Parts: sequence; C-alpha cells; structure tokens
Amino acid sequence: MARFTDIPVNSLEGEPDLLGTLTGKVLLAVNVASECGLTPQYDGLQRLHEDLALQGFSVVGFPCNQFGHQEPGTPAQIRDFCTTRYGVTFPLAAKLEVNGETRSPVYEWLTDPENGFPGDVSWNFEKFLVGRDGRVRGRYPPETRPEDPVLLQDIAEALEQPSPEN
Repeated sequence: MARFTDIPVNSLEGEPDLLGTLTGKVLLAVNVASECGLTPQYDGLQRLHEDLALQGFSVVGFPCNQFGHQEPGTPAQIRDFCTTRYGVTFPLAAKLEVNGETRSPVYEWLTDPENGFPGDVSWNFEKFLVGRDGRVRGRYPPETRPEDPVLLQDIAEALEQPSPEN
C-alpha cells in the first residue's frame, strides 16, 4: 500500500501535492473545524507544530464540514480564522469529507483496515499519527488534546525512527 504522503491532495489555497511536500516527516493528521467545541485545540496543535518542527514533525489540518456543519467557510474564511484567531502556520488542506460515499482518498487511506486503524471518523479533531515511513502509527479520539501524555510519547517514539531511504 502507498505511503500517506503519496496521496494527492490540494492545499487550502489550491496548491497541488500538499502531502508530498511533507515526505519523511512525522505527521499528525487532524480533521478540523472552526465552529466546534473542540476548536480551541488549534492552540495546542500550533504549539506542538512549532515545538517539534525542527525535529521533522508537522501537524496537517483537514477542514471538514461533515459534523454539525461546523466548518461552513470558504478557503479564504478558514485561512483567515485559523491565522487570526490561533496563529496557525501548519499546512491546511482543501476542505474534504472524512466519511461516507464521498470520503476523501486521504481518509480512505487513513481508515483502511490494512493500515490498522479502521472505522469511520467519529467527530472533528480526530487525530492520526503517521510515521516518517508514511504509515499510520496511532489514532486518537477527538477529545485527545495535543498535550496528552500518551500522544506526546507516541510522537516522540515516531520522531526517533530514522527517515526511510527513498
């Protein structure tokens, strides 16, 4: 099966190959929404992104309007909200679906039983940890905060793994 970073996905601004630019990094993929009770997690996600960037880590946000229509904005509105309200500098993808018949290939791949973490995404801010090798290493429920000790330990272990030779 292909690596996560091989999946074609556009950035929020429409630039192609968002994930390809992150090959070799440890990634935390998060379906995000601007009008959710969990939206304040953007603060912790941004801190995590900043604190670990030099070690080869990145958060990647995937805006999704599937849960309670909590991400209704245009790409420009989403970018403005994330930047102005939370100072987000981590990559954001174009808005996508995480469940159902119109599920994005990104979430088809993340939830594929072959990758070890099957099942529909339950709500906004569910997290998937992807190692440098492009494989899923963990899945965390929406309520898992970015500063959760288990999540931080899993990220630290993933960062210890060397980058695979391409």
